[in-house]
Amino acid sequence: MNRLIISAVIIALSAGCALAQATETSKDAAAAPAAAATEAKKEFNVYTEKYDLKNHYIPSGWMGDYGDIKIDDGSTVNPHTGKTCFKISYSAQGAQGAGWMGIYWQNPANNWGTQMGGYDLTGYGKLTFWARGEKGGEVINEFKIGGISGNYSDSDSTSIGPVTLTPEWKQYTIDLKGLDLSYISGGFEFSSSAKDNPEGFTIYLDDIKYE
Repeated sequence: MNRLIISAVIIALSAGCALAQATETSKDAAAAPAAAATEAKKEFNVYTEKYDLKNHYIPSGWMGDYGDIKIDDGSTVNPHTGKTCFKISYSAQGAQGAGWMGIYWQNPANNWGTQMGGYDLTGYGKLTFWARGEKGGEVINEFKIGGISGNYSDSDSTSIGPVTLTPEWKQYTIDLKGLDLSYISGGFEFSSSAKDNPEGFTIYLDDIKYE
């Protein structure tokens, strides 16, 4: 009889421990998505490395003298971090007669406000990126986020510039505080003119991200 009582007590204790462990595991599982969301909210990448699955926008929006533009999204020439950086060459030959050039990083690709896309970036306070010129002295008229218009227009926009690049990597910041970031399909943009760069330029960008 005593053995039966002892066995029952052991079974009950084991069941209680198993239930407590299951409850704790369930709490951990429930907390995991929240932790992942918090981690994801810290950074939202535009470009960090070629083929990185965390890159969220595509450099598809070529503007102005687009025939003067060449890009290499996997340049290994002195990247800021990692193995690759983004290289842009501009000849300033005036292929389309515009006298300027620009590139928009868009979502989805080639989205000029004609289709749904973009991201809700509410909660991010700044966009940071690193840039350098091949020679130094390259003039970029503006670096920008948002600003795409159309049926599905961006909810806001802001920019910095003009910026004169140096041959050394330098970090730049676009302040986003107070903006409506609920819908941004133009995640990053820059433009430059032949007037400011009559011989064209080669520049490099890296680690473009919302923070």
